[in-house]
Amino acid sequence: MRNNSGIKSATGLTGSGSRDWILQRISAVVLAVYSVVMVGFFLFNDVNFESWQGFMLSLPMKLFSLVAILSLVFHAWVGMWTVLTDYVKSSGLRLVIQSLVIIAVLVYLFWGVMIFW
Repeated sequence: MRNNSGIKSATGLTGSGSRDWILQRISAVVLAVYSVVMVGFFLFNDVNFESWQGFMLSLPMKLFSLVAILSLVFHAWVGMWTVLTDYVKSSGLRLVIQSLVIIAVLVYLFWGVMIFW
């Protein structure tokens, strides 16, 4: 998406508000399903260390957890970008806050990947 000066927006995730909106909705569904799976595990299993470890270290759950972490990153970024562009009018302050959010989100992403892999 281009603004009036012809410069491409570097702060949006996909460059399109519609695609960002769709991506955030998809990520919300992934996070909701992940939450239901986790709650279901606790409700329908005798939870101890061995069962928890077996469940979380199984390949399907590791992959699903990775997808959930990526969904959380996308969801958080689109949400924060939207809030910051709506409410922080100073472009300098917005750039600083967005940079901090990007750093935090990347740290969470790499930390989450390290935990599961």
